[in-house]
Amino acid sequence: MGEGSTGVDAYIQNCPKKAQVRLGEVRKAISKAAPSAIEGIRQFGIPSVAYPGRGHGVYDGVFVWYGLQSKHIGLYLRPPTVSDHKKDLAGYVTTKSAVHLPLDREVSAPLIRTLVKTSIRIMKEA
Repeated sequence: MGEGSTGVDAYIQNCPKKAQVRLGEVRKAISKAAPSAIEGIRQFGIPSVAYPGRGHGVYDGVFVWYGLQSKHIGLYLRPPTVSDHKKDLAGYVTTKSAVHLPLDREVSAPLIRTLVKTSIRIMKEA
């Protein structure tokens, strides 16, 4: 991932040490699912990953955001990604567009990659 990496690096470095590890795992899983995407700090002041100019709407190709909350990392995806993977997400707190990744559990990189690939497909179809 390219452009905007410095902002994402700073975001992660400003988080508590334990959270930095989990955020790094999330970042790595997203990068593996979308190696040519561009990361940065855009909407909402949290890391986002996009294929700028793809998809439509105000988010300009953004297909995933993630950020530290008090007890979890919020992974925010294009709807209906979460509902499309309800079975895979059993055991996680979810909303229409978010998955709460607990800070005290290892990140499931294969699950994140699957979710990101679905969110990319949905973004491109929008």
